[in-house]
Amino acid sequence: MRHGVRLAIDPGDARIGVAVSDPSGVLASPVETVRRGRGDTRRIAQLVVERQAREVIVGYPASLTGEEGPAARSARAFAVALARILAPVPVRLVDERLTTVAAQAQLLSGASFGKKGARGGRARRSVIDQAAATVLLQSTLDQERSTSHPPGEIVRSSQGES
Repeated sequence: MRHGVRLAIDPGDARIGVAVSDPSGVLASPVETVRRGRGDTRRIAQLVVERQAREVIVGYPASLTGEEGPAARSARAFAVALARILAPVPVRLVDERLTTVAAQAQLLSGASFGKKGARGGRARRSVIDQAAATVLLQSTLDQERSTSHPPGEIVRSSQGES
């Protein structure tokens, strides 16, 4: 098994949670929340370079029926855009169903969100986005360790082109 840091991205409509693994691929930790929109892929590319990531995992919100809904199409398009700018660093789409729900449950069960009010709400969402990326990455690392195969699918930078 190859070692090296991996970055996980949980793309949402407004924010993108980012997490990183340790070099041995055992433990995931939150990094930051990137505002979705202009410059978001550039910031993620900076994080890949800064962290010397060997792979980027993008959360793919597949529906329970397995069909690709709007959120899944958006995540796939984002992953393709990342694959174009990050090549040759591989980008992998991994099913993230329920990671945000799991992250919220973990945070609510044991963590205080700190600030109250409007800023506290934004800070809470930012923490949840990072926690969702961390849950996604940790489950990916655990699954890969237990099966000896990386989950998900490699995104080609040419996907979606005619």
